Amino acid sequence: MKMELAQNQTLKTTKDKKKLAHLKTTLLMILLVFLTFLMLVPFLWMLSTSFKTNNEVFTVPIQWIPKSFHPENYSIIWSRIPLATFFKNTAFLSIVITLIQLFTSSFAAYGFSKMHFKGRDILFIAYIGTIAVPWQSYMIPQFVMMRHLKLTDSLWSLVLLQAFSAFGVFLLKQYYSSIPDELCESARIDGLSEWGIYRRIILPLTKPAIASLTIITFVNTWNDYMGPFIYLTSPENKTIQLGLKMFVGLYDSEFALIMAASVVSILPVAIVFLSMQKYFVEGIATSGMKG
Repeated sequence: MKMELAQNQTLKTTKDKKKLAHLKTTLLMILLVFLTFLMLVPFLWMLSTSFKTNNEVFTVPIQWIPKSFHPENYSIIWSRIPLATFFKNTAFLSIVITLIQLFTSSFAAYGFSKMHFKGRDILFIAYIGTIAVPWQSYMIPQFVMMRHLKLTDSLWSLVLLQAFSAFGVFLLKQYYSSIPDELCESARIDGLSEWGIYRRIILPLTKPAIASLTIITFVNTWNDYMGPFIYLTSPENKTIQLGLKMFVGLYDSEFALIMAASVVSILPVAIVFLSMQKYFVEGIATSGMKG
């Protein structure tokens, strides 16, 4: 009898724990859905505003659904400013800088994680320490250097300045360190060169980290404003972020057109992120597992 009571009590306790766990999961999901909706509110407002006229943008209360839709805003933005040129320049910078950073960061990360040489750890710490230096402290010296090289008002000045990334080296080095060194040692014994080890062993195992760095670099370059603002002056060299400012006049700002251009400008970023999102979380999570 006592044994049956104990079993019933255990079953009741187990059911209560399951109910509590289910309740916690449900509450957590509700909270996450609410936070997700909260984050989407500015984007929904931007999308709604892109179909309005300027007079309807700041109406109180907010008109989430415009009284009359104006899809012509999306055709006007292409004729009002050279938006196609700005897109071309931004795409060029984002793609070229991303590819160069992937090469330089992955090569450096391989050297810091899988090759042994004197002063390796000190050099790595010194290089990574540059992340802590604020950009404003070396912004002027960089500009002077680019001016002496006659690269101001050129897209290549931004490419040259962003060809190396201490953050990218840190991210990939942490991921490479999670790969057993025995794989590389075995490959060296079999006569495989360092380039062969990097190409045939390291790269196939580091797709999540490469995808993470690709997303981060592409998004940062696409959304960069200060860099193009400092180095680019000619209209034919400007980027989409500078082009959005052209809708801001001296006495008036065409917010409806700004929102329409903003919606169009975030599409490439969304495509890149959605195409690589399955690797992104894995790459960020795994990069911190082993130092």
